[in-house]
Amino acid sequence: MEFILIILIGVLYTAGLYMIMRRSFVKVIIGLIFLGHAANLLIFTVGRITQGSPAFINADGSIPSPVADPLPQALILTAIVIGFGVQAFAIVLFKRAYQTVGTDDLDEMKKTDEL
Repeated sequence: MEFILIILIGVLYTAGLYMIMRRSFVKVIIGLIFLGHAANLLIFTVGRITQGSPAFINADGSIPSPVADPLPQALILTAIVIGFGVQAFAIVLFKRAYQTVGTDDLDEMKKTDEL
C-alpha cells in the first residue's frame, strides 16, 4: 500500500511542477492543486498507515498495538484549509490580472510591462 502511495505522490509532484511551469493561469492553478494534494499524501504516508486501528486509547487504558499517529492527520486538515485559501487567492488574483490585461498567457503579460 505504501509503495502505491509513494508512486502516486511522485506522479502528483511531477504533474504539479509541470503544470506550474506552463504559460496559462488555469494550468498554474491546477498545478497548485496537484502540489497541495501531493503534500497532503506525503504527510499522511509519513504518519504510518494502519488499517482498522483508530488513533484512540481503549476504554480500559490499554493502547492497541498498530496505532495511527493523530498528529499528521491534524496537520493534513490544517494544510487542506491553507491550500484552499491559497488556491482561492490565486484564482481571484489571476481573474483580476486577466480583466486588466485581457490575456491569460504569462508571456503576453510580460510584454505589457515594456509599453
